[in-house]
Amino acid sequence: MAKRDYYEILGVTRNSDEAEIKKAYRKMAVKFHPDKNPGDKEAEEKFKEAAEAYDILSNPDKRAKYDRFGHQGAASSGGGGGYGGGGMNMEDIFSQFGDIFGQSGFGGGGFGGGFGGGQQQQGRRVHKGTNLRIKVKLTLEEIATGVEKKIKVNKFIPCKTCTGTGADKGSSFTTCGTCKGAGRVTRITNTILGQMQTASTCPTCDGEGRIIASKCKVCSGDGIVRDEEVISINIPAGVGEGMQLNVAGRGNAAPRGGIAGDLLVSIEEVEHSDLKRDGNNLYHDCYISFADAALGTSIEIPTLEGKAKFKIDAGTQSGKVYRLRGKGLPEVNSYERGDLLVDVNVWTPQQLSVEERQILEGLKTAPNFAPQPGKKEKSFFDRMKEYFH
Repeated sequence: MAKRDYYEILGVTRNSDEAEIKKAYRKMAVKFHPDKNPGDKEAEEKFKEAAEAYDILSNPDKRAKYDRFGHQGAASSGGGGGYGGGGMNMEDIFSQFGDIFGQSGFGGGGFGGGFGGGQQQQGRRVHKGTNLRIKVKLTLEEIATGVEKKIKVNKFIPCKTCTGTGADKGSSFTTCGTCKGAGRVTRITNTILGQMQTASTCPTCDGEGRIIASKCKVCSGDGIVRDEEVISINIPAGVGEGMQLNVAGRGNAAPRGGIAGDLLVSIEEVEHSDLKRDGNNLYHDCYISFADAALGTSIEIPTLEGKAKFKIDAGTQSGKVYRLRGKGLPEVNSYERGDLLVDVNVWTPQQLSVEERQILEGLKTAPNFAPQPGKKEKSFFDRMKEYFH
């Protein structure tokens, strides 16, 4: 029977690069691997066929000869002897391509562990502490400048009695007799295709490769105890509500000297009495009397640095927005700052005395008191555009 085209077998094109060919081969290997298709001769043949195709196409010299001369060229280059035809058995395939199978993670121990070539992931287990989540409340003033916060956190810390080892004072560690210090145990089973090797965490030492001769009485051998710890957190300027900061290694300590978890800090803004935040901009609603709007006045407005004098021009209309550039909040890790926008509202009296009413009645017909909006008076729509530009 004529051989199929190698590119067709792997489902790639002649322009595919090395990474695409390797990815395609791994996909085929997973699909037709003997472990997933026990006793299926057709799947086994396709598995060998894919390995043969990858042997040629993954090698630049073999691939060049194949592209030029076809299967004859591949055979002359020392490859293509016919995995499918019996020139190379399953052990040969796993031996040659064990690195590809070992990365797949199939079946727990990786492909081909017992066929003589699979790379075994071995080594002692290192424990990882869990992450902690806390909320930190910040005022706008703190957000504007950045701040260092000292937070008391209830968490797991290394046991001081045994310095986190879990061993009693004067006690030592012994090598685990089950895994001989490897942290993993290997099991070999016989299949119709040969021996299959799988590896798993040692149940005796929980993957650590060693056993404590005498456990610490304070932490019962865990190496950690629950206690309070004061943690200093540097919060940069410009953070916002809901933003999360990651403080590496300040979460829960790990058992017996492992890697500590992280501290995840969620930001919560304290509402300001006079300023509202929108992104990096700040807004302040300013109320002035009708007389001040007509005559002009000087008022105090709140800023993040304290009170500031601010001039209201004569003839200011209600709804006018003044923009104080650079008086807002900074961008995180940037030199850019938002603005402070002062929204002027002219307060209309709701109760009038007899004298006040008489004065206003006399002014109703005065020429300058009749509304005379001009082009320079911005509409509500125009003011909204200013807010967001």
